[in-house]
Amino acid sequence: MAGNNPVAQFKISVIEEFSFLGYDISFTNSSLLMLISTLTIGYFMFPRKNGSSDHVPSRFQVAQEVVFSAISDMVHDSIGKKAKHYFPFIFTLFLFILSANMWGMLPVPGLGAFTSTSHIAVTAMLALIVFCVVIAVGVKNAGLGYFAHFAPKGVPLPMQFIIVPIEIASFLARPVTLAVRLCGNMVAGHIVLKIFGTFIVSLLGAGFLAVLGILPFFILLAMNALEFFVAFLQAYIFATLSCIYISESVEAH
Repeated sequence: MAGNNPVAQFKISVIEEFSFLGYDISFTNSSLLMLISTLTIGYFMFPRKNGSSDHVPSRFQVAQEVVFSAISDMVHDSIGKKAKHYFPFIFTLFLFILSANMWGMLPVPGLGAFTSTSHIAVTAMLALIVFCVVIAVGVKNAGLGYFAHFAPKGVPLPMQFIIVPIEIASFLARPVTLAVRLCGNMVAGHIVLKIFGTFIVSLLGAGFLAVLGILPFFILLAMNALEFFVAFLQAYIFATLSCIYISESVEAH
């Protein structure tokens, strides 16, 4: 019954075994999907000529400009004057997560449907990269004084013993929530789709009860459309929160 197990779709399988200095660095289905996601970004953003004598952009170029403008506006609204320094990072982050989420909705020949962002190891590493950037930006702008925000000015010394641990815990919770939010939404959505799809297949194979599977089938189509929207939304939320955290470090002085 492994085929009906809604959690089986998240299983990591080894495609090619590798090891380096005793560490297992095997190439897995997760690695392959992340590689495909990266290549998809390169293909989507690669400059193309329209092929015509006029200057009317093609539909592909329009799509590129819409995505570019949307993320650019979001970064500038969040970070402000220094947004251009961090736009490439946020734009790449958004496209990678979006591409990985979208590929998770499509069956890959020989692998089936697999979402690399459904694994906490992947989302945690993305969140860790974001917070390394956040800390680096804060130290660059304010020096070691950046860490002084853990001890707010004007707070009595006895209260600092309470406030400082709370501020540190709050700061450290941010990458955790970033990672868990993305991973949790991808896992939950795909499990629901799997369970609902299995239920519909069972109804369609139940003889005279097959007619009862028609309505759930159309509901499943609507749920798939919703899951595509969630895939986009989670990538946008991850990028937006990353911008907000970077903005706080940019303004730290």
